[in-house]
Amino acid sequence: MLPWETELAGRLDRHTLDSVLLRDNPLGDPHERPLWVYVPPGYDDTTTRYPAVYVIQGFTGHLSMWANRMPYRQPFVETADAVFAGGAPGCVVVYIDAWTTFGGSQYVDSPGTGRYHSYLCDEIVPWVDENYRTIPHRDSRAIAGKSSGGFGAMITPMLRPDLFGALATHAGDALYELSYINSFGAAARALRNHDHDIMRWWADFRSRPAFTKPGDETLLELLCLSACFSAREDGTPELPFDPVTGALKPDQWQRWLDWDPVRMAGRHLDEIRSWRAVWIDAGSRDEWYLDLGAQAFRTELAKAGLPDDRIHFELFDAGHSGIDYRYPLALAWLAARLKR
Repeated sequence: MLPWETELAGRLDRHTLDSVLLRDNPLGDPHERPLWVYVPPGYDDTTTRYPAVYVIQGFTGHLSMWANRMPYRQPFVETADAVFAGGAPGCVVVYIDAWTTFGGSQYVDSPGTGRYHSYLCDEIVPWVDENYRTIPHRDSRAIAGKSSGGFGAMITPMLRPDLFGALATHAGDALYELSYINSFGAAARALRNHDHDIMRWWADFRSRPAFTKPGDETLLELLCLSACFSAREDGTPELPFDPVTGALKPDQWQRWLDWDPVRMAGRHLDEIRSWRAVWIDAGSRDEWYLDLGAQAFRTELAKAGLPDDRIHFELFDAGHSGIDYRYPLALAWLAARLKR
C-alpha cells in the first residue's frame, strides 16, 4: 500500500459555495464552504447523466478529512474512485462540509448552530444538479455517512423524501438511551471543575490545546448535541441533564429523543416504504452500542413494511473506529441500485 496520493481514474473538482442560509449563523462560522464533487471515469466523454451519492462526515469531521491517509489504508476519495474504476455503475459523489465551531451540525436546522439541513437540501443539491450531469430524481440520489454522518443519512430521507430515496448508514447515531445517556454521569463529574457550567468549560477548552484534559471529548460532544437538539430560541445550548447530579431533564431529553432515528421511523412510515435502497452496518463491539442502534433501526424499517430485498444489514467484528473500509462497499451496493 503506497503512502502517497494516487492518480484518480475519475476526477475530483474542488469548489467553494457561498451559502445564503449559513450567513449570520449563531456561531459565526464561515458561510463560504468547501464542496468536492467527484465524477466517474468516462464522465467527460459522453452526455450521460448519473445518479448522485452525497457523503457526510461524522462528529468533528470536516471536508479535508476525506483525504486523510492512514497507514496501510487509502482515503475514501481513492477507494470510492476504485469502486468505479473497477466496473461499478458510475455515480457522481458529492463530499459535504457541515462543520461548526462545536464540532458538527448533526445536519439539522437549529437556533444553536444554523440551518445545516436546509443548506444541504436547498442549496447544495440544486447547485450540484445545475452544474453536473446528475439525474435530478429522488430514486437516483442517495446519502451516506458514518456515526453523526450515519445519523444524518438516516434522517434526511425521512425529512426530504422528495430529494433522497436511498441511504447508507455506518454506525449511525441511534437508540439514544444506549448511545448517549451513558455519558451524562461522566459529564456531570467533569463539570465539577467548572462550577457545573459547560460554557465555563468551553471557555477553558478554547484557551488551551484541545483535548488535553480529562472529559474534553465527552463535554464537547454533549455541548454540540445540545446546540443541535435542545438549544433555546436565543441559541443557548441546554443540556438534557442536571449538570450537578446528572439526572435527566425530561423536557430537554425528550427533544433529543424526538431526533432518535429509531423513534422517528414510526412517524415516517410512508417515506420509509418509498425508499429504494438502504445499507445499514456497524461494528459488533461499538463503544456507543450503535450496533444495537443499527439493529433497532433495521427492525423499525421492517415494521414500516420496507421489503427485505431493499435492505442490506450487517454487523461485523469491530468497534466504532477504523471502519472506513466499509464505505466503498456501501457505495458499490448503492451504485448498483440507484435508478438510471
